[in-house]
Amino acid sequence: MELSIRSKIIRSVSFALILAIIFLILQQLFAPKYMDGVYEGKMVKEYYDETLNHDVIFIGDCEVYENFSPIALWEEYGIASYIRGGPQQLIWQSYYILEETLEKEKPAIAVFNVLAMQYPTPQKEPYNRLNLEGMNWSAQKLNSIAQSMTEGETLLSYVFPLLRYHDRWMELSAGDIKHFLNQDDVSFNGYLMRSDVKPVGMIPEGRKLPDYRFGENSYRYLDKILSLCKSEGVELILIKAPSIYPYWHPQWEEQMEEYARANDVKYINFLELSDETGIDLATDTYDAGLHLNVYGAEKAARYLGKILVQEYGLASRKEDPEYLEAWTEKCEEYYSHKAVQEREFQDDGKIKTMRR
Repeated sequence: MELSIRSKIIRSVSFALILAIIFLILQQLFAPKYMDGVYEGKMVKEYYDETLNHDVIFIGDCEVYENFSPIALWEEYGIASYIRGGPQQLIWQSYYILEETLEKEKPAIAVFNVLAMQYPTPQKEPYNRLNLEGMNWSAQKLNSIAQSMTEGETLLSYVFPLLRYHDRWMELSAGDIKHFLNQDDVSFNGYLMRSDVKPVGMIPEGRKLPDYRFGENSYRYLDKILSLCKSEGVELILIKAPSIYPYWHPQWEEQMEEYARANDVKYINFLELSDETGIDLATDTYDAGLHLNVYGAEKAARYLGKILVQEYGLASRKEDPEYLEAWTEKCEEYYSHKAVQEREFQDDGKIKTMRR
């Protein structure tokens, strides 16, 4: 009798383990791999592979991860940086990303792009997924999910993504099989490269808003970012990247200038610095001014780097053999990928090789 009971328990446990393994395999198979488009969904995860600390951490939306080149910062000044950005990264998502980052390392500078101030409430589930699913599980990820969920979203669907992606079986491709366990890196320290050129044509006018005041929740999390930086001994720099669209209203600019003055924080509006940066929207954007291409991103990074050295005293790490070896390899991969994109653009005007 005792042997029979033991046998039943073993069979039950084995059956449960088999079901769990099947569930995990299906979950990994059905989850988006971000290797055949929407590469932004892979970027958050890539940070965890970093082994060396950084002098500068960027947080924010596409206006950081498409407009600043960490490789240019390294080459020009020996500054090690990483962009922990995401598409339409909301301000509380930036806060929790930064909080998580500061548990792993202590950069000298945190750079936050202020365009996200326009969104005081949750926006769209697809952007939530791109920003949140790649995070390691932590209190910060749980808090960010709780703040970000839109109507119909559940915490359980983030814990078990198969609940969200079970119907992707109709969309499965050879890429899902190929990248089942391993996905290529798509960014260079969080920077998503584009080497094509599409100049600015007509500059769109900003639509009138019923209220230009940033929401209370946006200010609450901006205060939290500032407080976190102060408590951790990190200097905060606020920036408005040189993207001409979405439109940056003068009323928004006034609020950021006022906040910076009131809190003794540096604020840099790159829209007003075209002469100083050398950014030319006829040659330095790939989508008519929404984002910079690699040539513009390198210029923006070099200008920011000059400030980091002259005003914050950041020193070059190029004399450190460990950093020099790691960043030399990063630079080689960066310029190899840049050359491939340039050839593709010259051949037929389209970039096909987006991921590394």
